[in-house]
Amino acid sequence: MSKRAVVLLSGGMDSAVSAAEAIAAGFELYALTLRYGQRHSVEVQRACDVARDVGAAEHRLLELDLAAIAVSSLTDSEAALPEGRAMTEVGSGIPSTYVPARNTVFLSLALAWAETLGAEAIFIGANVTDYSGYPDCRPEYLEAFQALADLATQAGVEGRGVKIVAPLMKLSKAQIVERAEELKVDLSWTVSCYQAADSGQVCGRCDACQLRAKGFAEAGRSDPALQRS
Repeated sequence: MSKRAVVLLSGGMDSAVSAAEAIAAGFELYALTLRYGQRHSVEVQRACDVARDVGAAEHRLLELDLAAIAVSSLTDSEAALPEGRAMTEVGSGIPSTYVPARNTVFLSLALAWAETLGAEAIFIGANVTDYSGYPDCRPEYLEAFQALADLATQAGVEGRGVKIVAPLMKLSKAQIVERAEELKVDLSWTVSCYQAADSGQVCGRCDACQLRAKGFAEAGRSDPALQRS
């Protein structure tokens, strides 16, 4: 049996490149996407597009109403999103777009599927640009979750635990754009905007839009998703 990996696939740029990194590392890819009540639900459709484009062996879509218990401007369509902030502000403090315990919930579900599949790894698109703002994107958090996974699963106890892999952790957004090009990832399928329309049209003002635009600009590339939307 070929070695397998589960990737948490959101439909955004980082998770798409993480999926491609898993395939480049020789893994058969199993993609997991969560519809958790996010206001930018178009990312779920884009995750389906990305899974197909990168050649995932299987793509699972789970419904999970985090909006019922977790307060965030990403799950409340009436809440104001951070917009037009200077790059020096982005990542300073925990923003309202933080969804309480989201990555812990997501990784737990990915871990359950990975253990069922006999997968060796879980790939997640956490990276250095985000972890200063989101506590569940930090290297220390992923190390702690790795320890939990090793302790709390049969696979871990038996010495064949699932490895948590964040291949983009130390990359800037510009480096992620460049890596996507090297791996031939079609970023036109991806959407990063926190309030993207169903068509994929982006606002251009939210933190996610600004970080993405900065990454493409610094990489000297144009964003292909703007043409698709």
